[in-house]
Amino acid sequence: MTAPLPLSGVHHVALITADYPRARHFYIDILGARVLGEAYREERDSYKLDLELPGGIQLELFSFPAPPPRPSYPEACGLRHLALATTQLDSCVEQLISRGVEPEPIRIDEFTGARFTFFSDPDGTPIELYETAP
Repeated sequence: MTAPLPLSGVHHVALITADYPRARHFYIDILGARVLGEAYREERDSYKLDLELPGGIQLELFSFPAPPPRPSYPEACGLRHLALATTQLDSCVEQLISRGVEPEPIRIDEFTGARFTFFSDPDGTPIELYETAP
């Protein structure tokens, strides 16, 4: 058996947006991310926004001119969704709805019994809220 890599966790998740101001607003004003750094890269006509979501999850948000759309439905190979943990699923759903986001109905994971729901960012990236024990 091969020895495991000495990894300590996920460092960040990188996302590409087709509409930088809209995505910036969504992650900061809707999801409550804190800006860690922001830069415009003139040679790429691209922004890079480093964010920290509540709970310490780091995101890198990139903009590029005319990125291809993300294949999502039916399910495509590659990263399927971003899952965020919460101990207060109902409160998160209520807050998202009050901010103009439309989460799917809450479901129950048939294997774990945990409650969860999905919503999408402005570019259609699926985001899951997964309820964990307090």
